[in-house]
Formats: sequence, C-alpha cells, structure tokens
Amino acid sequence: MAVGGFAADGPPAVAGIDGKITVSVVITCIVAASCGLIFGYDIGISGGVTTMAPFLNKFFPEVLRKGGPPKNIYCVYDSQVLTAFTSSLYIAGLAASLVASRLAKTIGRRNVMLLGGCTFFAGSAINGGAVNVAMLILGRILLGFGVGFTNQSAPIYLSEIAPPKWRGAFSTGFQFFIGIGVVASNCINYATAKHSWGWRLSLGLAIVPATIMTIGTLFISDSPTSLVGRNRVDQARKSLVKIRGKDDIEAELALLIKASEVARALNEEPFVTIFQRQYRPQLLIGALAVPFFQQLTGINIIAFYAPVLFQSVGFGNDSALIAAIILGLVNLGSILVSTYMVDRHGRRFLFIQGGIQMVICQVGVAIVLGVTTGTDGNGHISKSYAILVLVLMCLYAAGFGWSWGPLSWLIPSEIFPMKIRPTGQSMGLAVNFATTFVLSQTFLTMLCHFKFATFLFYGGWILVMTIFVTLFLPETKGIPLDQVYTVWAKHWYWRRFVEGSPKVDADENE
Repeated sequence: MAVGGFAADGPPAVAGIDGKITVSVVITCIVAASCGLIFGYDIGISGGVTTMAPFLNKFFPEVLRKGGPPKNIYCVYDSQVLTAFTSSLYIAGLAASLVASRLAKTIGRRNVMLLGGCTFFAGSAINGGAVNVAMLILGRILLGFGVGFTNQSAPIYLSEIAPPKWRGAFSTGFQFFIGIGVVASNCINYATAKHSWGWRLSLGLAIVPATIMTIGTLFISDSPTSLVGRNRVDQARKSLVKIRGKDDIEAELALLIKASEVARALNEEPFVTIFQRQYRPQLLIGALAVPFFQQLTGINIIAFYAPVLFQSVGFGNDSALIAAIILGLVNLGSILVSTYMVDRHGRRFLFIQGGIQMVICQVGVAIVLGVTTGTDGNGHISKSYAILVLVLMCLYAAGFGWSWGPLSWLIPSEIFPMKIRPTGQSMGLAVNFATTFVLSQTFLTMLCHFKFATFLFYGGWILVMTIFVTLFLPETKGIPLDQVYTVWAKHWYWRRFVEGSPKVDADENE
C-alpha cells in the first residue's frame, strides 16, 4: 500500500526493487531538489547586479567610466575585480565539495544539505549589507561553501531515494530548481534595478531560497544508503518502507547492507580506491569528463553575464534584464522536456540531440555578431539582429536544458558504486567548480579579445563533448544503482578495464 494512498506504476521493477512512485518519495525528492534553488538564484542574481549602476558606482566605479561611447561593445565590462565578485564563490565551492564527502560519511547527506543551507543564509545576509568589496567577497565565499555542500549531497540523495525506473526524472528536479532560482533572480533584478538600493535587496533576498530549502530539509529523513553506511539499519528500514510505500523492502535493504559490509571489509581510502583500474570508467566519465564538459558548454557563463551580454549586443538595461528572464524561462521549460524523456528515450539520446542543437546555435550567434559588429567589435547591431541573437540563445538554452543541464548531475550520481559514490560526486563537483571559476574569471576578457569568436570557442567544445558521449557513454536508463556496473563490461572500450577484475562482483553488488 502506497503512502498517502497514491502510487503510480512505472516500468517493470528490476532486481526486486519496486518501481512505484509514492507521495512520500515525491515530497522527499522535491525537498531535496529544492537545494538547487540557492545555486540557481546565485547564478542569476550575480549577473544582474553587475549591470546596476548604483552597485557598480559603489564597488566597481572603473567599469562605469568605461561605459560611455565610443566603445568596443565587447569590452565594456572587462574588469578582473568585477569577475572576481562572481567567480570567488566557485573557489569556496570547490573546497567545500571535497570536504562534503567526508562530512556526509559522518553526519549523513541530509545534514550536509542543512549545513549548506545555513552557510548560504549567512553569506546572503553579509552580501545584502556589504559596505566594501571585502564584505562582498566574504559573503560570496560563504555562499560558495553553501553551494558546495548542497550540490555534493543533493544529487546523490535524489539518486538513492528515487525508484530505479524513474531515477532520471526525479534527478532532473535538481536542475529544474536551479532553473527556478535563475528565473526568480532575474525577475527580482528587473524589479529592483531602478532603485539605488535595489542591488542590496537582490543580494539579500537570497536568504529566501536558503530558508525554504533549509526548513524543508528538516522534515525529511536521510537516504537509506546513507543510514546503512552509518550503521543505522532500523532507521534505513523505516525510511525504505516510507518512500517505497510497502512493507516488503527486505531485498533492497539486504543489497544496501551487503554493499556497506563489503566497503567496510576492504577498509580502503575512497580517494585512493577511485583511482583503481576497475573504476577507470567512472573516474573519467563521472568525476572528470561530464562535469568538465558541462561548463564548457558555456551555459553558466552566459547565465552569469546574460544581462551584461545582452547589453553588449544592443539591448538597453531593462531590455537586457527582460531578455535574461526569457532565456531563463526557456531553459526552465526545456528541463521539463528532459524530465519526461530521460527515462523513456535514455540519456544518450538527449545528450546527442542537445549537443547538436547547441553547436548550431553557438555558430549562428558567432556569425550574426561577426557580420553585424565586424572583427573589431565597433559596428552597430540593429534591434532585429539583437532579437535574432536572443532567439538563437534561447534555442541554445533549450538544448542545454534537456541535455547537459540535468544529465550532468544525474550521470555522476548514478554510475559510482556505493563505497566511492560520495567521493566521486565530490571530485566531479570540484572539477565543475574549478572549471567554472576559470571560465567566469576569464569570460569577459575573452569576450573583449576574442569578440564573436568566443561563441565559436564554446561551439567547438560542444562538438567535442557530443562526439565523446557518442563513443564512450553507455546507456544507464532504468538500471538499479546496484547493477549499473554491468554496463561497463558490455561497452566496447570500458570492458578492458573491468573484465577479469577479482573485485568487481563483490564491490558492485550493492
């Protein structure tokens, strides 16, 4: 009997694990996915406030002095101090993500998410009341710790809670809430931009998503996997009964206990174990390639600087903020497409289709800007061409929203075995944050010097990653976490790393 009297049957259950969707698992996953709110809000808000004249006048007056014509449209916002305001969060996030895996082993995934919400709350308060650049950077560092903790734990939590057949759909919820945060922050930026104190309100209101996700997290239990890993088997049993909506959960619980016992018996350092040959596929794909490639799509850079970017290509301040809102709404809608399709058509299909679409759009933007502004960036772009750029960027955002957006959180959270899952997620998040820091710190300078070729740079990387996915990423839809290891043994390239390993069967039977 399902919790709350409701259950929806998914595709047939696998390995004794029920595929039903219960009210309890839906509510629990919504709360966990809401951790994405704080990340999304920060992505959107930081780009908006950097176009507000009162904010720039108080903290970055040199940017305003560069704003009057004549000017190279690509170079108006080229300021290393200004980009440090945006990118400092990601250095802190990198450090927090590496610490989070060890914290999760000790206090559980739920409590790491709580810690992240509280830290983000403190950073928001400091930023809202900032009186100098040092306070801004301190606030951003605390925000980074908050995002690092939540981004490490929430995706794993979702993968461990969700029914196997619908794991993809539930995991896209994290990216969906990131999208909600981006849209909400863009709307707030638009509403506050006309006021001299608007930037304080935009930055300070980050306490709202932090409060929502922190309070919500107080009312959910830790994942059964995390509870078993901390020897809380009775609590894990109760958690499984609640989220699966039935009393017969002993088969799934036995798998979790067996995997936990194997991990303890080996007593290996996870940061050493993950480099063993048999885990080479997971290391290269989940901890390195996917998080690295996600940022090289350029999406976060465009989201950070969307208002700045649209101002640079001919929109006024209000129009640029509206364009950023439109871009966010398109991305949000496309995530819903991914939610519907990911467990029906698979991860590979969405990766490949989305990648092709993004390449075409990036090349299109480069062509339009190259033709209209010239190689020196001094040409004038008409309103009609500026709108064409917006349309192409929306199509690009849609392609990302149903491919590299949600799937970059899903793939790392589902391909690692239990004993190195938090470690793998931490390493992947660290790579993601490090790449984001470098790109966000250099994007405005790159835009200034590369001009329209900046978009060809990202288009080229998207082509590379699409080819990589086609060749090296096996399909994992509908496979329980305890059986995902079987896809590597069947893959034309990765099987050479896992075949013949004496540990594979023992290690992976979660």
